[in-house]
Amino acid sequence: MSTPPDTDTAPDQRALDRFAAVVGSAHVLTGNRIGPDYHHDEALAGTPVAPRYLALPATAGETAELLAAAAAAGIPVTARGAGTGLSGACRPAPGGLVISFERMAAVLEVDIDNQVAVVQPGVTLAALDAATAPYGLMYTVFPGELSASIGGTVGTNAGGMRAVRYGVTRHNVLGLQAALPSGELLRTGGKLTKLSAGYDLTQLIIGSEGTLALATEITVRLYPRPAHSVTLMAAFADLAAVMAAVPATLRTGVAPTILEYLDTVTLDAISRAQELELGIDPGVRAAARAYLVIGLDNRERAPLDTDIDLLGQLLESSGALNIYVLEGHSARLLIEAREKAFWSAKAAGADEVLDVVVPRAAMPAFFDRATALADEVGAVLVGCGHAGDGNVHMGVFCRAEATREALLRRVFTLATDLGGAVSGEHGLGRIKTAHFTAVADPVALTLMRGIKHAFDPAGILNPGVILEEKVHA
Repeated sequence: MSTPPDTDTAPDQRALDRFAAVVGSAHVLTGNRIGPDYHHDEALAGTPVAPRYLALPATAGETAELLAAAAAAGIPVTARGAGTGLSGACRPAPGGLVISFERMAAVLEVDIDNQVAVVQPGVTLAALDAATAPYGLMYTVFPGELSASIGGTVGTNAGGMRAVRYGVTRHNVLGLQAALPSGELLRTGGKLTKLSAGYDLTQLIIGSEGTLALATEITVRLYPRPAHSVTLMAAFADLAAVMAAVPATLRTGVAPTILEYLDTVTLDAISRAQELELGIDPGVRAAARAYLVIGLDNRERAPLDTDIDLLGQLLESSGALNIYVLEGHSARLLIEAREKAFWSAKAAGADEVLDVVVPRAAMPAFFDRATALADEVGAVLVGCGHAGDGNVHMGVFCRAEATREALLRRVFTLATDLGGAVSGEHGLGRIKTAHFTAVADPVALTLMRGIKHAFDPAGILNPGVILEEKVHA
């Protein structure tokens, strides 16, 4: 991405001095010292923006002091983790301060007895996975990019393929420490699996995309690592048959860790991109239009084999053209390839990626009607998604921006009319906020604005994200 020239990048010396007094002059950058990576995230749409200031705090206290200084100066603040987001939430506001958490990247504690970990926001999913593995435990939120930071996933309420069993971020974060624009530090929740004492501020901050408070410490739930796992891939003649097999699968009582669908275009794309050979019979490949991928695991091999047999019979009776049982290396490669579907879509020239969510039973209707909307304007929608929870991932191929934005508005309206929402896990960021405010319940928007003002009366935290607001520059 290239960044257009910014004619108003000169820092305010008083603000710069104040930031430097908090974190040290070596950890406050301005102008050309701020590299282009800090101008954007991985969103396909939108223009990168150069921040006026970049600060790298080392403690929660420093983060709170930075916010207080920014609020006093009326400088907008954007938090940044690893920059892997897909909706522009960490794209800076013009004239703003970026607070990057790369110096706050420690796993503070792995508590075996309570099965939790306490981490700083800059810790990556890969680092947490490595830290918990020696204890036979794992953090179960895997949104598809292990370089993502825990703080970033808290901001967007990230989900991923394993959400069908383990839930999304908000189901797996038990407590937070967060910095407020007042300069105060707030603690919510803790090493508790249940809580009924006042408003749940932990859940309010999760998914707020840096608009209410900045998480400086996160307590996450851990689960035992399974000893045995297998992946089933069933080919079907059409997507309706795939979606009919999903509730039937869940009614068996088997608890899959992964329940995904892929259309043939997406499977072919990720197979080429990842040099993946799945051994699909040519006749099956020619007849198939969609695939259902089911991940299973267990502590013991015998019950896992029982589940494989049960689901194999069910999928066959549901009209599967063929069923492939993948284990070990081949299973891992398929899941890794599916997790990289965004990069395959980007490489193929997608102009946008969507993560709308609808009730699971409404997915076939959504696909049919969304595809018809795209056909009307000569656009193409292809994709995959979390069949178990109704989260639809689509690559949008539509070069003309005005046409594409009009199509997206119609697709988001369709999802909302079907009982769904604009985003299931990527968040709104700066890319989808206008669409969200156009289709959201006005009463809900009014309440959200009141909550925003209570946390952030100066309006400095990520203005223009989630709620359309005037940028304080």
